[in-house]
Amino acid sequence: MRFTSIGFQHFRNLTDTLISTDAKHVVLVGENGQGKSNFLEAIYTLCYGSSFRTPQTKHLVRHGEREFALSAIMRTDEELLQQMTFRFKDGAREIRIDGKEITDRKELLYHVPCIVFTHDDIEFIRGEPEQRRRFFDQTMSMYDPLYFDDLRRYRALLRQRNAAIKEEYYSLLPLYNEQLAEVGLQLQQKRASECATFNTLFTPLYKEVSQSDVNIHVNYKASWGSCNSIDEVVTKLEQQVESDMRMQTTTSGPHRDQFVVTQDNLQFSLVGSTGQMRLASLLFRIAQMMNYKNHTSKKPVLLIDDVLLELDIVKRGLFLSHVSGYSQAFFTFLPDESYFSSDETHDTLTYQVKQGNIVEFK
Repeated sequence: MRFTSIGFQHFRNLTDTLISTDAKHVVLVGENGQGKSNFLEAIYTLCYGSSFRTPQTKHLVRHGEREFALSAIMRTDEELLQQMTFRFKDGAREIRIDGKEITDRKELLYHVPCIVFTHDDIEFIRGEPEQRRRFFDQTMSMYDPLYFDDLRRYRALLRQRNAAIKEEYYSLLPLYNEQLAEVGLQLQQKRASECATFNTLFTPLYKEVSQSDVNIHVNYKASWGSCNSIDEVVTKLEQQVESDMRMQTTTSGPHRDQFVVTQDNLQFSLVGSTGQMRLASLLFRIAQMMNYKNHTSKKPVLLIDDVLLELDIVKRGLFLSHVSGYSQAFFTFLPDESYFSSDETHDTLTYQVKQGNIVEFK
């Protein structure tokens, strides 16, 4: 899948325009705050129906306007052209592919696989447990629709159980306990398997790119511990019901699982340097890409947003050597920054971005 053109209307600070993107590499060059990241955000919004920078779609509207629209022409792996449009108007989103409206985000999720690299990814390493749960949920949802469905169902049941606790409908808890246990155990089992697979990719990758013998590993710690059956989980939920009532929420389950990044069995966020954590966050994304390819044999679109600045030349080269097997990649760089080695410049379009204006470098 490749974007051959992208159109903008009232999106962030970008000038209303249609830009050709029919190349394997699209490079956006400009100073900070000129609109490079907005360009990548537009692509991500087309791929997933939401931004990677804000949960509020209304924040994507250019200041002084009330709506925005994005459009794209894509070439599929079968060399067919598809049109995609995203419109935000009157507080509602409308997404269409070849004129057909997409009403379920799940339909969009598997249409254009997209992976974004940003500075905020460092929170996967040093941030709260929720950040790592989100990463692994995203990693599995990219290739497994059943996991995505189970996650949706679990969250719906969790909301219902929490509402029953708050409204003191305690007679409903046995029903919710059993349903939550059934779906939650499926998530737990898949997460444990995924984490083991992820480590086979991430651990050696970190050693190679960091050029060190540091052993970094992700440990999965299920909130339900060693519970392996519905009955065991139900018993655990019943035992903690007084605590749940006191806290007014469900205090255990996959929504409280932890993925702990360790260095030689020590918490990495406490012993690793900022540079090491930055590198690890980049390699989390590389491992995510490799994992996706291994499961689907498909090539994702990559969005790489100013994340290479903190790597030295050697590590940057090693990192880029592993960014391969994608269908298309969009990079943002500062002026005068070295992009690629000379043998990587083929099939590349380069644009200068200044105050929202996008002009091709000849």
